[in-house]
Amino acid sequence: MSFPWFKDFYQQIAHSPLSHWLEVLPAQLAEWQRQQLHGDFVKWLKLINLLPNTTVSSIELAEKVELGQASDIDERTRKQLIGLFKQFMPWRKGPFYIHGIHIDTEWRSDWKWDRVKPHIQSLKNRHVLDVGCGSGYHMWRVLAEDPQLVVGADPSQLFLMQFQAIKHFNPDPRIHLLPIGVEQLPDLKAFDTVFSMGVLYHRKSPIDFLYQLKNQLRKGGELVLETLVVEGDEQTVFMPHDRYAQMRNVWYLPSTRALTLWLERVGFSNIKVVDMALTTSEEQRKTQWMESLSLADFLDPDDSSRTIEGYPAPLRAVLIAER
Repeated sequence: MSFPWFKDFYQQIAHSPLSHWLEVLPAQLAEWQRQQLHGDFVKWLKLINLLPNTTVSSIELAEKVELGQASDIDERTRKQLIGLFKQFMPWRKGPFYIHGIHIDTEWRSDWKWDRVKPHIQSLKNRHVLDVGCGSGYHMWRVLAEDPQLVVGADPSQLFLMQFQAIKHFNPDPRIHLLPIGVEQLPDLKAFDTVFSMGVLYHRKSPIDFLYQLKNQLRKGGELVLETLVVEGDEQTVFMPHDRYAQMRNVWYLPSTRALTLWLERVGFSNIKVVDMALTTSEEQRKTQWMESLSLADFLDPDDSSRTIEGYPAPLRAVLIAER
């Protein structure tokens, strides 16, 4: 089974500030490949290879992720694409528009990007890392800003396949997703910008996670951190008893003041809380492309300000900090 995706990445970073990553990355990904020769992964890889080669008449990434127009393909190809894309469900982060096909994802990730983008440094010619990137939606929006390179790190097989399904229609050599977790990242100290969007509260050791993010940045590099928070002072940190909004893997939800203190202790400076927003059932919801339960099912039916467990409803904050 061939994985040309990773070889292309190795060649790209060989003469870049990331070249020392090649000391460990090929062995990590070779081991990952040895573990994938079964189950859904083999099926998904075959489906990727069935995607038709189409003429993509236009690429729009600045306002949305839209590759090609409906007029580029005939009805038979359109039905073929829909059938193939559906095999990669559930689609959680997006939306994507491929030849007029609207992949209406569970999350309106474009709304989050609109809240983040006004507050970050220019990404032009920068090396950018997105930790826990999911299927790569925000990476495509970063690509619109003309970076030198944008790299996503996420261990999910399905997210990698969703990313490659989209990249089939825009094989830009500057964008790559690697199926690795943050704990597998060496201290690269080379990225100009590091994004972490919706990951911190899934980590059992959030301080260690913040150190891991810091250690990917060059001195003066920028961290863009988006996470669930709660109201409170710098000593306020909430841990759910079992589930939070029906998620089992939620550990710590700090207040923004507590999170600012964490970042200071880890060694970040110029820390700013640039946005806070309640998550609504318009931003996260069930769709034809994600048919299982979503936010509306996880909130108290009589009080949308509380989760079904009785905790404060999801409040998300964006913080910017400098290494």
